[in-house]
This record gives sequence, structure tokens and C-alpha cells, in this order.
Amino acid sequence: MQTVELLGDGSPVRIAGIVELEPTPDGAITQRLPAWARSQFMEIAIAAMSSMPSGGRLEMVTDATTIELDLLVTRIEFLGRDSLPATLDLVVDGELVATEATGEGHVFHLQLPPSAAFDLEAGDATTIRFDGLAPGTKRVEIWLPHNAGVELRALRVTDGAAVARPPEPTRRWVHYGSSISHSETADSPTGVWPAVTARAAGVDLYNLGITGQCHLDQFAARTIRDLPADIISLKLGINILSTDTMRERTFVPAVHGLLDTIRDGHPDAPIMVISPIICPPAETHPGPTVPDTDGRFSVVERPEALSLGALTLVRIRELLELIVANRREHGDENLHYLHGYELFGPQDIADLPDDLHPNAAGYIRMGERFAAAAFSPGAPFA
Repeated sequence: MQTVELLGDGSPVRIAGIVELEPTPDGAITQRLPAWARSQFMEIAIAAMSSMPSGGRLEMVTDATTIELDLLVTRIEFLGRDSLPATLDLVVDGELVATEATGEGHVFHLQLPPSAAFDLEAGDATTIRFDGLAPGTKRVEIWLPHNAGVELRALRVTDGAAVARPPEPTRRWVHYGSSISHSETADSPTGVWPAVTARAAGVDLYNLGITGQCHLDQFAARTIRDLPADIISLKLGINILSTDTMRERTFVPAVHGLLDTIRDGHPDAPIMVISPIICPPAETHPGPTVPDTDGRFSVVERPEALSLGALTLVRIRELLELIVANRREHGDENLHYLHGYELFGPQDIADLPDDLHPNAAGYIRMGERFAAAAFSPGAPFA
């Protein structure tokens, strides 16, 4: 096997869906937020979740019949809950041909809810081997684990094989969202719902869906502003309610501020604002949402909070639709609204096991539905 330069500027491998690589003594950690944004974090959970490369992948054109990747994963286990295995997907010429599990790697044991308290159980790097690939030149994508941090170490291919960088993408899609867009409970990396959409629509994905972190933060807005993007989607609202971080008075200007900052960098790009999917406990009740011992989410009954501007999902959807309509009236005709029920609604409750997050089948359905709603002929992203 011959070693392929993976991390240097002259690498023939495109590392897609990643903002930057954070150097380590043995390789580099994939990061979905830039270093200046990570320096503003006060909670370890944000750093841990944003280092999980949901939607990240290695892309190359090669005639290799065997590919090996050395990496070290860092999984997160909230105390009392087991994490799902970390896997990689191999896609050849657009077809998913293999899924391989990584080793245990490092494990962060975090408190639930996330806090600064954690224990690190050190583990080892692992080598993932994909062999039996068909001879001849082909486009290869290795989709990195969506539910574990990744430190890339080394890449090897069959002796004598050629490896070339694929052509640069023609349409780049940036998506911002919560744990639902992160899709940690998807079966594998290509089962993340934005990944399902991207593969169906043939667009280049950068997924800024980070578990628990869709709070209209300015570091997220500036990251989106500075990224190359032809189309942008913003799936907003559920984290605002689930952690009860805003009232109506602060939510509305925060959404406007997010859009203003993004428009500074992308004045004409089509943007779609997507409201929350169904969450039965929070449709007409304010947050926060609280997991019980069975892992199902509920809300604390606080009817008096509604008179103080606390938000329900019904109200969040109304406000997002009004914000988009207002901005369109003032000239932003490339701004669009999509009701979250069009992706996952009351008819899909059977695939909402914890009353907040879809299961793997639900994420696939969301990705397929968004592809139809956003990318079909005549749709905003067509």
C-alpha cells in the first residue's frame, strides 16, 4: 500500500463539509466551526458536537482497488446513556457500497444535561479498510462519522494507484440547524437527513447542524456569511424552545439579525427558513424540554409563562413565517419559508421515538422530502 498525502495543501484528496483542520501531533481534527468561533465557547458540549463531521467526507478520483484510512474517533456518552457506534460510508460513483464501524477510540462521558463535567476514557486509533473495489477510474467518497469527533491520521491506496482531486463543486449548499439536522441517531453518515438531500439533489453539502446549538448565535451567522454558498437553509426554533433561551421579544430580532449577517456575505443567494418539525409535548406548551428516565422528552407545565412571551412551537412557526413575509415585502425575494410539517409532521409520529428526534427511517424521509420541496423544478433551490 502507498501513502497518499491527506492533510497538506497539495493533497489530491478534497476534504469536504469541513471548515478547517485543527493540527495535532499525529494528524488533524475535523472542525465544522472555525477556530475564532470555537474560542468563544463556554461549554465543552459545543466543542465536542461541532468536531463531529456530520456531512463531512473525503473525496477523490482513483483507480485504487483498496483504500485504508487511519483515524481516531472520540465518541460522547451522556452518563447513563449508551452512544451509537461510529461508522464510515463508502460511496463509489454515487452509490453506497460499504459501511464500516470504527474502533472504540476515545470516549467522553458527559453529564446530562451537558455541563463542564466530563471524564475522558482514552482509546486507540483504528484503521478502516475498504477492499474489493472495482478496477478502473472512479469517484470515491468516504463519509466520516456523523456521531463522533474525528482525528484524521493517514490515507493509503493500492500500490501504483493514481489519486486525483475531483472537480470543484458547481453548487454549494450550507445548512444550519439543531440535533435534528446533526442527525446523530441516523444509521450511518449518509443517513443524516441533509446528506440524503444533498446526494439526491447533487449539491455540495456543508452541514452546520450541531446538537443543542441552534440558538441564532452570531458566531454561526458569521461562519455562514464567510463560507462559499450558492444556496442556504436555516432550520430554526427547536433549540430556542427546548432550552427556553428566548422570549418573543428577543427571538424576532435575533432571527432578523441572523439573516442580516448572512445577507452581508450572500446578498442574492436563495435562503430557505424552515420551521420546527412536530414535537407533541411542545406544540402548544413552552419549554424547556426535559428527558425522562425512558429517554422521552416532555415539558414542564408553565401556563403563566405564555403571558410573559414564552414561545411554543405553534407560535415559533407563526413568527418565522411572518418574518420571511416581512422581509420579502421589503425586497428580499430570494428568501423563502417552509413549514416543518412538510418534512416531518403528525402523520410521522410513529418514527419519533423520543417525541423530539426522528429515528433513522424518519431522517431518510426528511431528506427525501426536502429534496422534493426545495430542489424540484420550480422550487426555490431548483
